[in-house]
Amino acid sequence: MTEKAQLIQRFNEAYAQGDADYIIDQVTDDIVWTVIGEKPLRGKEAFAKATREMEGGTLSSFTIDHVITHGRTAAANGSMTMKDPSGEEKAYAFCDIYVFSGFKNAKIKEMTSYVIEVKP
Repeated sequence: MTEKAQLIQRFNEAYAQGDADYIIDQVTDDIVWTVIGEKPLRGKEAFAKATREMEGGTLSSFTIDHVITHGRTAAANGSMTMKDPSGEEKAYAFCDIYVFSGFKNAKIKEMTSYVIEVKP
């Protein structure tokens, strides 16, 4: 597995484990995160706030199916189940597209996330 693929694998595992500190440390100061259907978040401060708001969520399962890297880009897809605030279990499929800041010791500069609810 390439260095960037390992970064994306660990980044997603940190998300599943609620490790906001690791996630925030892996992005650039000028990160742009677009969750399709929502307004893009710009800058590390906004990214950190959104990431910290996800801490404490109840994630029941998380699977990464594929991580693909090429040059300064990468993609990962998988599935997860989590409980919503009412306690109902919901399933989602996701695909994240990443753009890195460079080739060596790269950080994530852009992220585009596609998340859809799926029926079990």
